[in-house]
Amino acid sequence: MISVETLSYQQLAKVFDHAILKPEQTKDDVVTGCELAKKYDVKSVCVKPCDVKQASELLAGSDVLVGTVISFPHGNSPTSAKVAESLQAVEDGAIELDVVLNIGHLKSGSHDEVENELREVITKSKAKNPKVIFKIIFENAYLTKEEIATACKISERAGAEFVKTSTGFAKSGHTIEDLKLMRQNVSSHIEVKASGGIKTLDQVVAILNTGTTRCGSSSTDQILEEFKKAKGL
Repeated sequence: MISVETLSYQQLAKVFDHAILKPEQTKDDVVTGCELAKKYDVKSVCVKPCDVKQASELLAGSDVLVGTVISFPHGNSPTSAKVAESLQAVEDGAIELDVVLNIGHLKSGSHDEVENELREVITKSKAKNPKVIFKIIFENAYLTKEEIATACKISERAGAEFVKTSTGFAKSGHTIEDLKLMRQNVSSHIEVKASGGIKTLDQVVAILNTGTTRCGSSSTDQILEEFKKAKGL
């Protein structure tokens, strides 16, 4: 059982992908977010595709990885556009790509099409840089439990390293029930990422106890400060 008492600061900090994804966030916000990420020594920043090059320059020499989102937030781009966006992100320095699957096509039952698209994006990007990590965003707010389970299996077969709950832009984000369902429907070597509505330390501890290993949040500093206060650090 994971608790505040059993966690070290480093263990908790490396759970976070600090999100800098709001459409109104500026280049100055990217600077502030990257400085925050370095200060708190989080796992990564997740920035808009147009900001990957800037973030890569700002975080060069640090232990903080650069991530971005692909076909965000709706997953509606054609395969060729998703591939091009992914390759550009890798070229600009992203090492983690959070790709929104085609939600409407998944719900249409076009499972082979969704899987083949993800496989093409992943394969072509890894040909450019084999170290790139893929997290597939489902947007669970729009999916049934059966569709979530199916998306898990599709993502694993396509070659992803993570399955992820949400973009943070739908009507709801992560739920503990969904995280447990996702953990149950992928192999042990596939990781689970929670996002959407993560604002408190208690939420993060509950998330970690589902077997989830990564959290996307724009409230990273508040949560880590809450942890430090609780631990007397």
